[in-house]
Parts: sequence; C-alpha cells; structure tokens
Amino acid sequence: MKKTLLSAALCGFISLTSFAQTPCEDGMAGVYPCQDFSLMSEFFFVEVGGEDNGNDCWGWTGPTGREYALFGMANGTSFIEITDPLNPVYIGILETHTTNSLWRDIKVYEDHAFIVSEAQGHGMQVFDLMQLETAADLPVTFEETAFYGKFGNAHNIAINEETGYAYAIGTSTFNGGLHIVNIQDPVNPVIAGDFAEDGYTHDAQIVVYDGPDSDYAGKEICIAFNEDNIAIVDVTNKTDCSLISSVSYDEIGYTHQGWFTEDHRYFLVDDELDEQFYDFNTRTYIYDAIDLDNPVLLGYFESELPAADHNQYVKGNLVFQSNYLGGLRVLDLENIGSGMLEEIAYFDTDPQSDGSGFLGTWSNYPYFESGNIIVSTFSKLFVVRPSDAIIDMSISESTAKTSFSVYPNPTTNELTIQLENFNSSAQDVISIIDIEGRVVKEINTSALPFGTITLDVSYLSEGMYLVRFNETGLTQRFIKG
Repeated sequence: MKKTLLSAALCGFISLTSFAQTPCEDGMAGVYPCQDFSLMSEFFFVEVGGEDNGNDCWGWTGPTGREYALFGMANGTSFIEITDPLNPVYIGILETHTTNSLWRDIKVYEDHAFIVSEAQGHGMQVFDLMQLETAADLPVTFEETAFYGKFGNAHNIAINEETGYAYAIGTSTFNGGLHIVNIQDPVNPVIAGDFAEDGYTHDAQIVVYDGPDSDYAGKEICIAFNEDNIAIVDVTNKTDCSLISSVSYDEIGYTHQGWFTEDHRYFLVDDELDEQFYDFNTRTYIYDAIDLDNPVLLGYFESELPAADHNQYVKGNLVFQSNYLGGLRVLDLENIGSGMLEEIAYFDTDPQSDGSGFLGTWSNYPYFESGNIIVSTFSKLFVVRPSDAIIDMSISESTAKTSFSVYPNPTTNELTIQLENFNSSAQDVISIIDIEGRVVKEINTSALPFGTITLDVSYLSEGMYLVRFNETGLTQRFIKG
C-alpha cells in the first residue's frame, strides 16, 4: 500500500513544518518581499540533516505522483517529500562520499539521482530514488546505490535525459572540460568520451537539438559556460566531440550558467561576477542562436538590483532565476526576439540585503507538475507557489498542444506511437533518429488514424533511438532489444 504523509507520522516522525499558506499580500509573504508568490513552507538545512551550509537543489516525482526535493548540503544530499507543500516530510539523507564541501550538485535520470561535489575524491554517487517511496522509520541514513570514480572532485553535473548521458564538468580530468558518462544503465555508469578542447567548463546544458539550424537537427548539442566564453559543442559522437562555435561579450566577470529557450532558438547567459567587477545590476545576456555556428548577442536585461546571478532555468515562456541576495526572480520571454525581457514576479529569500555578495539563493527547481517551486539557499530550503497566472505562462505550448508515448519499451519488432491532443497537418512529421543523430525513418502524420501508428522496427539494430514529433519538438526515446 502506498505510504502517505499520515503513515510517516504514524512511524513516529513529525513533519518539518505545519502552517497555513502565507499568501503574498501588499508585497510581502510574512517577512519576505514578493510578487505573485506565496510561501508554502521553509526550513533550515540543519532540520534535514545538514551541516555548515546548503547549496544546490533538484526535484523528482515518483511513479505515484509524489514530489520530492533533493537538497544539496555540505555533508550530503537530503530528501524531503513536498507532496503536501505545507507539511514537508524529511525522508532521509545520503551522506557525502568523502568529506564536506561548499559545493554539491544533483541531477536525475530514470529514477536515480547522480551527485557530484568539489570534495576531494568524491566521484559521482548514484542513488536509487525509488527508495524514497517505501522508506520507513524516518529519517533514514541511506547508502549510495552505485559509484563512479573515474574523476575525483567535480564542480557540476549536467544530464541529457533524452539520451542517457551525464556530463561531469569542472573535474580534474580533460582540462576541466566535459567528462561524458553513459548512464543508460544507471547503476553501471561507463565512461563514454570527453571534450577538453575549450578547457574548464563551469556549467552546461545538453539537448537533442530541435531548433531552427537544420545543420544540427537531431544532434546532441552542449552549450557550455566556460568562465570567459560560451562554447557550443556537438557531442553526438562521444569519442569525437567537436566545437561548433565560441562566443563572448564585453566586460566579462565570470560566465557562469545559462539555458536554451524551449524552441532552442535563443539562449540566456548569466555572469556571476560582473556586478562586483563593473558595478552592474543583475544582467541576463540574450543570444540569438538561429545559426549555431554564429550566435549573435541581441542585448541584455538589467534588473533594478545589484544582486549577483547564479542559476536560471527556462520553463514555458518564463525563466526562473536564482540571483543570490535578490532571491527568486521570474522573467517573461515574450519579447526575447527583440532582445528584451521583463521581470514579472519574485520571492526574496533574504530580505536583509540585495547586494552583490554570495549569500541568499543558490538554485531553484521549477519543473514540478503541481506548479510548486523549491528554492535552495545557503541556509534554508523554501517551497513557494506562483500565482495561477505565472503557472499558466510556465506551461510549455508544446505540452499544451500535443503529448505522446511510445510502447512497448524496450521493444523488439513493433513500436506503437500514441499522440494525445493531436490535430494532424500535412506538414507534421514523426522521425525515428539513431544515437548518431541520423534520421532512419520519417512518417507523415496526415495519414495517422486518431494519432496512433504501429511501426515495424524489426529491421533496426539493437540500441537506443529517439522519436521526435517535429511540430512541437517533443521527443521520446525507446530501446530496440
């Protein structure tokens, strides 16, 4: 029987907080300045097994629909159920593999967390998140499920969930560039390749490219943020990655992190130190990537605050930014093509200051289906909820139009593709793409009966393939056994 918050309490565990939602009224949610955000709950890292400081966060939704926050701390990774955001439950902790560190980073693939740290000799921890669904006698001190030790410390990790590759970055290997690991079997990670040509990478995003540059359609593309430049790399062939382009901008402090828009037409960049070096307010640089070989800087958005920027993530028509002492800031992307963004919402996690120091929020995770957002800081984890208007703007147009599934997966001879909310047009095409980015089959959807098609895939070699629906850019993967 599914374990619930009540059953957790019956095991002798008390939820972290228990108070009614604190709405944003007259610009404040309790003691926190806000616009279009309500406070659901907050708790110090020491309440969830932490020592010294908090840092990164990510999220996971289990097969039962229960939502979990993965909270990085100096001494390990804490797991908190936030299905009831007013009463989060501390499930347990996975302790650091070696020693404590200010830096820890977490990403998720196939119900497993992959965790790296700047701690010496830490490597990559693999943790089976399904344990959270059945844990009892809370809180639990968990053991890592698997371990990858071909690098020691790492600053960060990026995962392409569509292809099953992890990219450890800022390690002592490959000049600090991309250390690529095949995690398609999550508990048996295997080194797959590297990219060292452009030196140290601080953060990255990797996508199966579905943007306007047809030269790279279906390719696996990495956008890497490398201290003094942004590198775009074709990582389709893991043993022969190639630099597509490298761009920069004036008055660089420290090129830190960024994200593609969902249509892969534009990407956003934040600089962690330009506020301190050049007395800027928070800047978000806007690039047009219609030609990946020659991205063009359209301009930048500058906020009214001097807070340093740190991490940002795009969801739908919005970008959710964690800007240290400025807190969580939400920008509207509607006019991005004109080089303009607009701040429309915020939740200030540190109301005492908006300066450029390295305190306040570290990161956020805006991808829970519930609409709730977790925000990690050096001292706390917050659960906040945007207004309905903000949630509506964060829903991807492609998700609203069409979704689809492929089954059985893995498959042998036949593959069924089922499209939902589907309105066919003569221009719609479903593509089957192999791991090298080659299109092996295309199907015009105008002839599809009710958005369903069964394909003969007996002729395909064993391995992983992608199914892409071109109108939306939606992609699913399947394994040919």
